[in-house]
Amino acid sequence: MHTEPLALKHKEMLYDKLRTISIRLSEYSFANLYLFRKTHRYEVLTDDDCLFITGYTGDNQKFVLPLCKKNKPDLDQINKLLDEFGMIFPVCDCWLRYFDPREFEIYHNEDDSDYIYTVDKMASYSGRNLAKKRNLLKQFNTNHEYVREPLTKDNVQKAKDILNTWQQEISLNSGETDFSAATEAFEFMEELNLRGFLYIIDGIPGAYVLGEDITDDTFALHFAKGLVRFKGVYQFMYNDLAKEIHGKSKYIKFEQDLGLQSLRQAKSSYKPDHMGMKYRITKKQSTSC
Repeated sequence: MHTEPLALKHKEMLYDKLRTISIRLSEYSFANLYLFRKTHRYEVLTDDDCLFITGYTGDNQKFVLPLCKKNKPDLDQINKLLDEFGMIFPVCDCWLRYFDPREFEIYHNEDDSDYIYTVDKMASYSGRNLAKKRNLLKQFNTNHEYVREPLTKDNVQKAKDILNTWQQEISLNSGETDFSAATEAFEFMEELNLRGFLYIIDGIPGAYVLGEDITDDTFALHFAKGLVRFKGVYQFMYNDLAKEIHGKSKYIKFEQDLGLQSLRQAKSSYKPDHMGMKYRITKKQSTSC
């Protein structure tokens, strides 16, 4: 196998393949792989008829992800990969039935899971469980005026200013947040097929969203940043984005919470319709008496 660190040049071989596989998980987005390549130490492996991504999970477990043109896993190949890399990750629900639990360990880490919501829900915040979101959205719309602009190279500096201010406002240093990846995303918006909106609130740059269509029916929201001075800004951003993509996408996907309690609480509060579970497959260790 030929191995090299994942780079922008690999978009040509990976982007269409990942879209064709059509799985709503972060690791099946080239933009996500590229922007977090340093965090997860992603590499691309190639052989005669298959591509592989290798890397490390958030808890530093080495894995391999096969991207072969097969509707089901080739278990002979899987066993060889497990002998070399130790773990297949992330495995979607649709593949679980092919792995005999007598031969394989199948488990997941909650920190890895993506949050998936229907566009209809986020565009309405209907129901008693989302009453607080509706109230915050109402407060924002009552107290603030906004202008929505497509995020482009012409106004990207304003979004950079928002990101820098956001980083200053939170209690974590930049190495503990997605600041680096979010910054690089601005530079390569066009190359990574990212799109989003900039919000001018009360006359100043106040928020932005940036993401991509990860499948034909799912928009992956990679980055959403707003200034804390605008109460209800996040409820507003998600709602406005949902209204803008309504009729084009069925789902909005948020990234994993990385085990951060604040992120888990915030993303769970929108009552996800589905959790994008990322299963880990390892060989079951034989036991002897």
